[in-house]
Amino acid sequence: MATNGHSYKGQCFCGAVEIEVTGDAAGMGYCHCGSCRSWSAGPVNAFTLWKSDAVKVTKGADQLGTFHKSENSGRQWCKSCGGHVMTAHPLWGLIDVYAATIPTFPFKAGVHVNYAATVLPMKDGLPKLKDFPKELGGSGEAIAE
Repeated sequence: MATNGHSYKGQCFCGAVEIEVTGDAAGMGYCHCGSCRSWSAGPVNAFTLWKSDAVKVTKGADQLGTFHKSENSGRQWCKSCGGHVMTAHPLWGLIDVYAATIPTFPFKAGVHVNYAATVLPMKDGLPKLKDFPKELGGSGEAIAE
C-alpha cells in the first residue's frame, strides 16, 4: 500500500478540476454498497482512502459541487462535466479518491466492503466484509466469497 512519498495527479472527466494525492494511501479496495453503486453508475466502486491533508485540489476548486447524503459523506463532482472526483468522510478524517480519477496510482485492492450488498460477486481471494471494518464503525464481520 505504500507509495514511498510519491505524488499522483488526477482530474475530472473534462480536466477542469485537478487533484494531487501525496504519500501513502490509508487503504484501498472495492465498495459494494447501494450508495456507491448508484453514485458511480456501476456495480462496484474502486476506492483509495487518504488522510484529508494528503489530498489537494490544485485546479478548479470553484468547479467542485458537493452533495451530502449523510454527515460522513460529501461526494464531490465537477460542475462542468459531471465527472466524479472524490468523497470526503469527515468523521473518519479520510477522503475517498476514486481509483479511476488517479490513473497512474498503483491501485492494489486489499478488501471488499459492504459485500453483503454486492450485485457483482467476485472471487479474487481478498477479504469480503459484510459492511465496514470495526475501526470505521462497522461490524468487521467477514463473509464467504
